[in-house]
Amino acid sequence: MEIRWLEDFIALARTRHFSRAADDQHVTQPTFSRRIKLLEEEMGVTLINRQTLPLSLTPAGEEFLTLCEQVTDRVRLTRERLREISAGQQRRIMVAAPQSLLAHFLPEWLASSGWENRVQPYLRATGWIAHDYFQALARAECDLAICYWPVGRCDLDIDTSDCHHRVIGHERLIPVTGVTAQGEPHAVLPGTRQQPTPWLAYPKRGLLGSAIKAHLARLPQSTHLIAQSENLYAAGIKELLLLGYGMSWLPERCVSTELAEGTLVRAGDSRWDVPMELRLYRHQKQHHAELDGLWGELPSSSSYSRSQS
Repeated sequence: MEIRWLEDFIALARTRHFSRAADDQHVTQPTFSRRIKLLEEEMGVTLINRQTLPLSLTPAGEEFLTLCEQVTDRVRLTRERLREISAGQQRRIMVAAPQSLLAHFLPEWLASSGWENRVQPYLRATGWIAHDYFQALARAECDLAICYWPVGRCDLDIDTSDCHHRVIGHERLIPVTGVTAQGEPHAVLPGTRQQPTPWLAYPKRGLLGSAIKAHLARLPQSTHLIAQSENLYAAGIKELLLLGYGMSWLPERCVSTELAEGTLVRAGDSRWDVPMELRLYRHQKQHHAELDGLWGELPSSSSYSRSQS
């Protein structure tokens, strides 16, 4: 028995006329009549009362019509669902993130959520600064963006009014430095006016640079720094620190191994730590089934505690 035979029977029950039902099914009337006859032979009963005008269904035909409608509806829904699954496999969610989060946060976060096969890192974003992520979301260049975000008040020239976000974790920027051959730190905070501490800075328009500046401004103790370089990448800054150049603030996840091994040490105590949120952003006008589905699966921001950092 074929599904199209059931569809033929439904068409005949609707029109009560072989010729019109054949037209609806886009087949010739002889072919249509033959398929209805094959269906009756398959079921072993007469389904159509051909002696009435218009045609009518036998009691068995009425019962069979209900079954046909249920089966064809189920097949249609299953077909649509399979197409959605196929489309979902072809379209992966593109997420943009800084290089440090791509390396030290995203893989673990995706694995813990079971989303490795649904989300693809957008590697072109590794060289972006803050506002680039939101411009990319607005033009649908990527679906999601993960950003560091200051916990305290910070003046940021970034318009996020068209975006929704969830807090998906926490991080701290901690002051670190390399060590001398004698095991002493190369540079320490807070420095003095006469001898400022050399540091490797982030771009002034970037989120990390803005967050560090705002945090230092809130501290009661003055900080005296002299920038030796400006680098967008935490990994690049870390390499320079390991070579003995000054100090800087790096995400704790990025330096946990080096701190444990002693190749990097703290350049200041915890008062210098800059608390950050890890935020996941999406543009409010961008929608597709995969993106909306994943967003709906995200826990609320309040379910992420500081202990996850």
